Amino acid sequence: MTLQGCYVAIATPFTNDGLVNEAGLRSNIEFLIENGVAGIVPCGTTGESATLSWEEHNRVVDIALDQVKGRIQVIAGAGSNNTHESIEAAVHAKEKGAQAILCITPYYNKPTQEGLFQHYKQIASTVDIPMVLYNVPGRTGVNMLPKTVERLCEFKSIVALKEASGNVQQISEIHRRCGDRLTILSGDDALTLPILACGGKGVISVVANIWPQKMVALFNAFFAGDMAGALAIHEELLPVSNAMFFETSPGPVKTAMNYLGLAAGPLRLPLVEMESDTREKLLSVLKQSGIKQLS
Repeated sequence: MTLQGCYVAIATPFTNDGLVNEAGLRSNIEFLIENGVAGIVPCGTTGESATLSWEEHNRVVDIALDQVKGRIQVIAGAGSNNTHESIEAAVHAKEKGAQAILCITPYYNKPTQEGLFQHYKQIASTVDIPMVLYNVPGRTGVNMLPKTVERLCEFKSIVALKEASGNVQQISEIHRRCGDRLTILSGDDALTLPILACGGKGVISVVANIWPQKMVALFNAFFAGDMAGALAIHEELLPVSNAMFFETSPGPVKTAMNYLGLAAGPLRLPLVEMESDTREKLLSVLKQSGIKQLS
C-alpha cells in the first residue's frame, strides 16, 4: 500500500461521565476529511489507548471505519506490550476493513532488539494486514535500532515505520538501510520537514487534530518542490506543534480541541487537566497562530 501525506493520530473524545463520545468522534473525523488529510489513526497514544478497554478500543476502530467509509485511509492502533493482544487487535482491524495497523514497540517490558524482532515477526506471520511499526522510546523505554528495522523489512506486510525517537541521524540511517522497502512517517510534528528531507513520506500528527489544513499544505508544498513554501509553513506550525507537548500528550491537544469547539472532553486518569498557567500559555499560542474557533 502507498502511505504519503498527513495522517492524524486522532484523540478519543469522552463525555463528561467518561464514556466514548461517538457523535463527537464522528464529527471530528468529518472535520479532518473536509480538510484534506490522507488518513486517520484511531487508538494510538493520542487516542489514550492505554486507558481504553479492549472493548472500547475495538469500538472506536469500528466507529472510525464506519464514518470514513473508504474516503481516506484508516490505520488502526493495534499496539500492546502483550504480543497476543496485539495479534487479537490486528485480527479485529483486518476483519473490519482497516487499511493498516499501527503497532508500538512493547512498553514497560523493555525487550531486547531480538525480542522486538520476534514480537513483530509473530504479528506479521499471523495476520495478513499492512503494518506500521512505531518507535517512541520516550514512551516505551526501548529504542528500536536501524539494524532491527532493516531485519523487519523482510516481511512484506511491514510497510512503514512511525519514527518518534527525535533522532534525525537514526532516521536517516534507517532510510539508508531500508530505502524504498519501508515508508518512513514522522512521529514528531516539529521534525516532519527534516524527516521529509531525509526520505520520509508522511507524518502521523498530533497538531493536525486542530490544524489539519496547515499540515496538509506543508505536504502539498514539499511534494510540489516548493521548499521555501514548505519551510515557511513548517515555521508557522512550529510554535503550535511545540505547544502540544507543554504537558503530557494528549492533554494539550484535547485542551486545544475543547477551546476551538472540537469534541474532546476530559482526559482519563491518571492523566489530568492541564495546570492553569500552562493552559493559559497554550491558549496564547493558539491565539497568536490565528487558528480559528469553529462557529
